[in-house]
This record gives sequence, C-alpha cells and structure tokens, in this order.
Amino acid sequence: MSLGIAFKGPEGIVLAADSRVTLNVETPPIEGKIRVISSAFDNATKLLKVNKQNHIGAVTYGLGALGQSEPRTAHSFIPEFEAALLTKYNERRLSVEEYSKELSDFFMTQWNQTMPKDYMGEPMIFLVGGYDEKSIYGRIFQIVIPTKPQPTEKNAGQGEFGVTWGGQLEIVTRLLSGYDPNLSNIIQNELNLSVEQRTKLEEKLKIFALPIPFQFLPLQDCVDLSIFLIKTTIELQKWSIGIRGVGGEIDVATITRTDGFNYIQRKEIKGDQL
Repeated sequence: MSLGIAFKGPEGIVLAADSRVTLNVETPPIEGKIRVISSAFDNATKLLKVNKQNHIGAVTYGLGALGQSEPRTAHSFIPEFEAALLTKYNERRLSVEEYSKELSDFFMTQWNQTMPKDYMGEPMIFLVGGYDEKSIYGRIFQIVIPTKPQPTEKNAGQGEFGVTWGGQLEIVTRLLSGYDPNLSNIIQNELNLSVEQRTKLEEKLKIFALPIPFQFLPLQDCVDLSIFLIKTTIELQKWSIGIRGVGGEIDVATITRTDGFNYIQRKEIKGDQL
C-alpha cells in the first residue's frame, strides 16, 4: 500500500512518502481454513537517493518487497543500483529519463530473478523526479514493475505542472479530483458506457477538481501541500474501516535546478529516548 507523491512545481520538484509497509501473512490451515493476518511496520524508507546523481530522486509505493524466501525492500537495493551506475557511467550526470530507464532495467532484473512467474499481486511502482542539465523545469516519470517498465512522463511539457500520486490513493483523489477514483468504473458498468463515452465523462468530471493554480505555487507551498495530503490520509485512516496502509513519519525532499536534491524532513535512526 503506502502513499507516494511527486510534485512538479514551477520552482522545483517535491518528493514525499510515508514510512509504512503492510505485510499479509497466511496462517497454517486449521480445519481447512486459512487466515490472512496483516502486520504494519512504520520505519520503511521509500524516498530514494543515489550518490553522485544529485539532481534526481525517487519515491516508491505498491509492493513493499521483492522475493519470497528473502524479501527485500526497494531501498535495500539502492547500494547495488548505485554501484551499477558508477560502473557504467562513472560520475556522469544522467538525464531524468536516462536515470528512469536504468532504474527500471535494474528492478526488472531483480523482479525476474526473485518473483514467481505466476505472481498476480500489486506491482512495485516508482515516481522519478529531477532536473536535466540546463533545463528550466523539472521532469517526473512513472515506472510500473513488471507490467509497464517503460518510463512514462507525467505533466510533460515546459508549462505543465501538478501532482502525481499513487498507492492507497482514495483520500487524495477525493480531495484533489473531487470524486472517488472508482466512480468512472461504477458509472461505466452501470450505464454500459463505451470507452469514448467514459472518456467524455471523465473530461466533464474535471470540473470538480480542486482549483489549485499549480503554475503559480512557490516551492514551499508545494512542500506544504504534499505533507498535508499524506498526513490527512494517515489521520483519516485512523477512523476508517479497511487497510490502514499509510503511516509512520513522512519523508520529504526537494529538487531544484540550482541546489539539486535536498532533504526537507527525514526520519533518523535513533536509540531509546529518556
């Protein structure tokens, strides 16, 4: 589950993610019945940074770990990915698209080596954000492992700004879009709409979107909104029935043309507090 946000603003990129990983474990059969028990761990790192690539970062959501016998989080693979980039490119600055392709290829390899061929669960998804050299505005790409490994650019274009989010996204979608993300599916099924009719419906529904002038937001406002969306999801899940898949501390970083990657808030490993 979890919740990841990549915000393309006019002054920079904001990457934000919660820290919760939810694992579902099946108990041994008792009288022919198997129970599924959910456990949550609140110290996962989903905001990813590679040394020597100081104008690019990523957040991950969806599947929390790769592998069955020895599951590993995306964050645990970063030192190996970093070493692979250094071997191939030395310290050359990659474009955001180049980096996204390398990240995709790396995790597709890990997926093919560790995941079962008949896997039917959720994918592991990455939002990669950063700045190309000499570029005025940042870029954001989405990678879906293993189903859509080719990086897809979000809010593409020099003057296109906005928020990309994923994971347990119902609350954020209702806040920003003005309706539940399942609404289009329900209406299409109930009224037997064609693909063309559904597309027209979704265009009409855009009138309910929260009127935020993304093209004018200062970087601080982009940071504040990203934190607000994750924090609101965490708080509302406390009172709702269902999987509380978003929680723990919120990690946030900005990426700008001049200063590169900068942690705004980041959980730390600490000992016992008196």
